[in-house]
Amino acid sequence: MSKVEAILSQLKDIAANPKKAMDDYKAETGKGAVGIMPIYAPEEMIHATGYLPMGIWGAQGKAISKARTYLPAFACSIMQQVMELQCEGAYDGLSAVLFSVPCDTLKCLSQKWKGTSPVIVFTHPQNRGLEAANKFLVTEYELIKEQLEVALNVKITNVALENSIAIYNENKAVMREFVKVAAEYPQVIDAVSRHAVFKARQFMLKEKHTELVKELIAEVKAMPVQPWDGKKVVVTGILLEPNELLEIFNEFKIAIIDDDLAQESRQIRVDVVDGDEGPLYRMAKVWQQMFGCSVATDTKKSRGKMLINKTIQTGADAVIVAMMKFCDPEEWDYPVMYREFEEKGIKSLMIEVDQEVSSFEQVKTRLQSFVEML
Repeated sequence: MSKVEAILSQLKDIAANPKKAMDDYKAETGKGAVGIMPIYAPEEMIHATGYLPMGIWGAQGKAISKARTYLPAFACSIMQQVMELQCEGAYDGLSAVLFSVPCDTLKCLSQKWKGTSPVIVFTHPQNRGLEAANKFLVTEYELIKEQLEVALNVKITNVALENSIAIYNENKAVMREFVKVAAEYPQVIDAVSRHAVFKARQFMLKEKHTELVKELIAEVKAMPVQPWDGKKVVVTGILLEPNELLEIFNEFKIAIIDDDLAQESRQIRVDVVDGDEGPLYRMAKVWQQMFGCSVATDTKKSRGKMLINKTIQTGADAVIVAMMKFCDPEEWDYPVMYREFEEKGIKSLMIEVDQEVSSFEQVKTRLQSFVEML
């Protein structure tokens, strides 16, 4: 096994086994994990406590039964799976759960949490251009800080926060470099491997993830760049998984050379900038700079234009929209994006992502036909 294969195998194992990652961390440090509901949360604050931030993104292929008691059948696929898992006690080992509530389903779920972990809920202001929005979010972050300190019996200092901010900024920068390297080496970093590198960062300390990805980048860049005889795409949506779906991309030689996925590149898009203001204020400013996301109000609807620019800059053949089933914010964005794609002559395909589905033959047929059309 080559060094690249060994690193990818390690990251794939972490991505596929979050419970084991949490248990191993607790055995190593004596501290547990704090769950983070999609999509955006001040992870640096959790990192500063010494606890492990753990992304909560549902599960794949699990039949929904208990969740129907608490959520309507048309609730987002991720939220259905999260509710099902919490009813079964899957999240009871978490020391706390942090909720941002940028959509109606998240608001509903935060009020109906059935796990035993303490729940901390906060709100992102949607009129983001105002200075008042920054001040509001700072107040929300101060409340989170107080509740985390009580729930975890720790003290979050500014020194610890600044250290965590630096660690997260470095990880984001390294991941942005990884995206470019993966685009240059699709034969080495295929769709499954690319996703695993992103997903693993949800379940491990960012400094350890940064070390592994830096090593991976160095090993890959030492290889010669080879021409790619398949198609290249930019993907957008909430998430694009499981591996069975991504393996279809590999089968038809579809290389993901950039993405706008909430689970992936939206997480690394904006750094916390340096400045004289306190860490909480600078962390709050990140939200003001978050554009091109369906849950971050943007009256100018810049997401389609952003994707068109990505497609042109990367030389991609098309945009693939991974539409999370029953995700209202994503569905509202799609008609605007589709019209802009058509006007600019950008090829696009929308595929539905449903975490309850275990068969992907329909998606396979659509992707095969799309590749043949391209």
